[in-house]
Amino acid sequence: MTAEEIVDQAIHSRRSIRAFLPTPIEAETIEKILIAASRAPSGTNMQPWRVRVLTGTAKERLSAKVLAAHDDPQFNGARPYKYYPDEFPEPYLSRRRKVGWDLYNLLGIGRGDKDKMHAQLGKNYTFFDAPVGMIFTIDKRLQMGSWLDYGMFMENIMIAARGRGLDTCPQAAFANFNEIIKPALDIPDEEFVICGLALGHADPDALENTLTTDRAELSEFASFHTE
Repeated sequence: MTAEEIVDQAIHSRRSIRAFLPTPIEAETIEKILIAASRAPSGTNMQPWRVRVLTGTAKERLSAKVLAAHDDPQFNGARPYKYYPDEFPEPYLSRRRKVGWDLYNLLGIGRGDKDKMHAQLGKNYTFFDAPVGMIFTIDKRLQMGSWLDYGMFMENIMIAARGRGLDTCPQAAFANFNEIIKPALDIPDEEFVICGLALGHADPDALENTLTTDRAELSEFASFHTE
């Protein structure tokens, strides 16, 4: 394949994987992915990203703590930032509902199956059984431009992973558990968790990994101005 085809293939084949094989990933591979991702652009080269990489018992310990909070009806975790609007206008509401119910329908989870929904959400906190979990933090003193830069860094991680035959799932759900994660990972006060990410090999037999999300046609999001 040409360089163009290789890059396009990595981008087009990226999906949010929700079931992983336990196959270990070498530390050198993880390091190479992060080094490649760090070439992301950032305003005045501020490089606002901070990553905690978790494997083995360290990942298991954090997952156990977050899962315990997830299962505790008294726990009232909240994200330190606002991801979604209070009300979803169209077409965003329809897109959001579709991906949610497409996944639940695949897994046989009905609209009233709150226990199954809770259990499925809880799989986030084991990083969907991936051998590598990452927790991303940002300095809370930074502003929107640095958040835009952060998104480019994370996309680089996901594409660099695909280039190595690996899969990922970015997970904003971890941000609800700042008060659990920060002390567990010695995260300083001036930072907070913005998301997690699972990294590993997709389980080819997992039903949830057959989900493929739609993308809008080019004409829906792009316009070309020539005069």
